[in-house]
Amino acid sequence: MTASAFRSIGPSVAPQPVTRRLNPEPAAMRSALGAFASGVTVVTALSGDEPVGFTCQAFSSLSLDPPLVLFCATREGRAWQRIREVGRFCVNILAEDQTEVCFRFGTRTGARFDGLDWERSGWGTPSIPGTALRVHCDLDAVHPGGDHDIAVGAVLDLELTHGEPPLLFHHGRLGGVDVRQQRGRRWDRGDRWG
Repeated sequence: MTASAFRSIGPSVAPQPVTRRLNPEPAAMRSALGAFASGVTVVTALSGDEPVGFTCQAFSSLSLDPPLVLFCATREGRAWQRIREVGRFCVNILAEDQTEVCFRFGTRTGARFDGLDWERSGWGTPSIPGTALRVHCDLDAVHPGGDHDIAVGAVLDLELTHGEPPLLFHHGRLGGVDVRQQRGRRWDRGDRWG
């Protein structure tokens, strides 16, 4: 068999991209893990009568039964310490047009709620209007995780607002995806990971 005949039998194989290996130092970790796109949230609570909150990109569903979610917060964060003391919080999942809200709550300075149209939810937590989803929780557990705390929330209620596309964070940039334009098979209840 000739080489040209052999090439025509199987599918052509594209060359594999070069893989770079990085030491897991903080700057390299931040850069490399930016390849994973995530949603952007603002975690809020009422500390006395004062609303507090912070932007949080490390948020995930944890369990369906019982209903649990988790988020990670830097241990030194002032808002996180106050939310931890209160024990009840709302995870406001930002819509793709809420980049200003993301920046407002992502800064270390300034009054994050000044001039912001927010309302007190039935669960006593600050709800930010225009979000894709709000998840109301009681703090169930806190686990140490390096320089962060892993907060587990027992879900009390879910508020799907208007089904707005989510705000995404990817490679240090904010953007969105119109999920209504997605093609392909929908995720089904019978599908499982892990």
